[in-house]
Amino acid sequence: MDSFFNSKNIIDIVLKWKLQLVVVVIAAVLLSAFFSSPIFITPLYKSTCLLYPSNISPYSDESETEQSVQIFQSRDIRDSLVKKFNLAKHWGIDSAYTHFESTLVWEYSQRVRINKTPFEAVEIEILDQDPIMARDLITAMLDAYNKKIRAMHKEKFGEVVGNYNFIMGVKRNYLDSLKSRAQELGIKYGILEYQSQTREVMRAYLSTGGGSVRSAEAKAMKKDLEEKGSEMQLLSEMMRSESDAFSTMKMDADRALLDYNRNYTYVNVLSKPFVADKKAYPIRWLIVVFSTMAAFFMATLIIGMIERGKLRGLSTESNEG
Repeated sequence: MDSFFNSKNIIDIVLKWKLQLVVVVIAAVLLSAFFSSPIFITPLYKSTCLLYPSNISPYSDESETEQSVQIFQSRDIRDSLVKKFNLAKHWGIDSAYTHFESTLVWEYSQRVRINKTPFEAVEIEILDQDPIMARDLITAMLDAYNKKIRAMHKEKFGEVVGNYNFIMGVKRNYLDSLKSRAQELGIKYGILEYQSQTREVMRAYLSTGGGSVRSAEAKAMKKDLEEKGSEMQLLSEMMRSESDAFSTMKMDADRALLDYNRNYTYVNVLSKPFVADKKAYPIRWLIVVFSTMAAFFMATLIIGMIERGKLRGLSTESNEG
């Protein structure tokens, strides 16, 4: 016997039970429209924002966009929004409820969506029963994002500035000790500049022939230069080298201090959040269509099973007769 549920039999069933099916369809339309109304489902309005990250450096192999998505999804930003707008009360979540925290997190995840677009932008979507609140939540999220990255940068560059200050302090003390030793040699032995003084002493020593007061002074200076001149020359070279290194490090430290004190924003907003004038959820016509189709299918299936049962009963009676 051919399958009962072929296209011909289905058409026959629909034609035979058309009045009942029409009643089912009308009832499904009315009931789905009623139960998808604001009486049972709170309408939600959507506000969106499209942006590109800026003034940030990615970590590891992630892109700037991926880093931004992670920061937007961070607990710090979520908690700041929950606290600022008292979202638990706004969303009707009882703080005395045993699973209050997990319920709040789940509700937040359903209403706040942050994704990376195919063009490496960040898209933020927020659903809320209040369209103004949806817009304000995105605005506050952008502000919290800027504050969080600014705090992260201050922490990072604060460490860099601290390290530079420490190392520069060590170098400054070392350079001061070299200068103190050079000053001591200058005061005690009269050695100020080894190369020029050596030339002058030798010129004076050779020109006097060694028989005058000037010659005695030149001889004494020559002796001091021989004993302490090499040390003075080494000190001069070390002070020059340390001064150059200190100057280079000071420039790097100034750049780090500039980074520490900068007050940048970290997003380039392409599409600003707006106050929606039309609800985004629920889409009632979709609910009505799918509910009606499901009701029609189930009714047809049940009627088909009833018809098949009747045919089996008639077949049994004919066999017994």
